[in-house]
Amino acid sequence: RVTLLELMMVKVSDKNSVSSEEMNVFVRHADFLADCFQEKCGAVLKFTAAADVEDEEALVTIRLLDVLCEMTSNNGQLEHLQAFPGLLETAVDTLRLTHLAGKQAVNIFTATHAVTGQEEISHPAVGFKSHLIRLIGNLCYKNKENQDKV
Repeated sequence: RVTLLELMMVKVSDKNSVSSEEMNVFVRHADFLADCFQEKCGAVLKFTAAADVEDEEALVTIRLLDVLCEMTSNNGQLEHLQAFPGLLETAVDTLRLTHLAGKQAVNIFTATHAVTGQEEISHPAVGFKSHLIRLIGNLCYKNKENQDKV
């Protein structure tokens, strides 16, 4: 699943080679991806419990967030995802939870807290909060209703 999402990420982020037919396919799959993210977003919080956890669900959730960020960076998919029920609320709630989790334990969600001495920790959850903020920003872009919610 992670590999499939990485392939989708490459295709979605390559805006020059995406045909209108492929764009329609991405829009149809956007609902499914947003739904999966909403169901699985709590899995990333498992990383705070144990430092060496290799949780596939959490990795899938991180990749889902990356793909949603790229999809909301494209105007063709942005309006569709801005209207998706509950996506903005889920992103905001997950951001609150990761912020609290980062305060209670070693904060693995931001790059500034992932550096100890001269060594940098390469954890899959590093940058998760920044991607959540990017998604929230994209969902609020030129959308007064979503801006008022936040």
